Amino acid sequence: MLVKWIRCTVVDRRGFERGQREWAGLLGEQGFRGQGGGWSRGRPDVAHVFAFWENRVFYDSFMARGHDRLAAAQSGTYGSVQVKLFEHRFDVKTGFEPRFTDADVVRVAHSKVHEDRVEHFALMQERVWNPAMAGSPGMLRGVFGEAPGHEFLVLSMWQSSAERGKYRAGSIDRLTERTGIEDDVAAVAGDVVQLEPSWTV
Repeated sequence: MLVKWIRCTVVDRRGFERGQREWAGLLGEQGFRGQGGGWSRGRPDVAHVFAFWENRVFYDSFMARGHDRLAAAQSGTYGSVQVKLFEHRFDVKTGFEPRFTDADVVRVAHSKVHEDRVEHFALMQERVWNPAMAGSPGMLRGVFGEAPGHEFLVLSMWQSSAERGKYRAGSIDRLTERTGIEDDVAAVAGDVVQLEPSWTV
């Protein structure tokens, strides 16, 4: 599965939201699995959108045919956009599905990992971070993806920001020390996204 992460700095919030609803046109596209997103909890001018495709072939076919027509509705509503593609490596918790209807917030973490630490980073994610997150009340599901250049995405869906806050307060420092993540990671950035139900496709 291919995971697409789009981060926009928005200049016309109302116009952007109106255009976002046009992406319902993705329904019926071959290989499309789902899309959702919302506004950054920390920066009200930043929007995040997450799209899921069966594979790169279906995604590339859509980009060549239907993308520009749907994207036109948001032209001029954002100042900058960053797009990253990640290949699904494994689920956080089990049986990941790109559904957004039961989630309130999404946590996104983007790491650039030292080349010689990639396998250690992935192993710690699978054996330590994933079980800790999966065992947290309110954590629904998630996905761990990899992009060229030793970049990784951890996307987790939560029932509420309050539940995610409990996990953070109790676990982060202890897990950071246990996994030695500071030796693995060259740079890390993250955000908490308040989902907008009308953006779900």
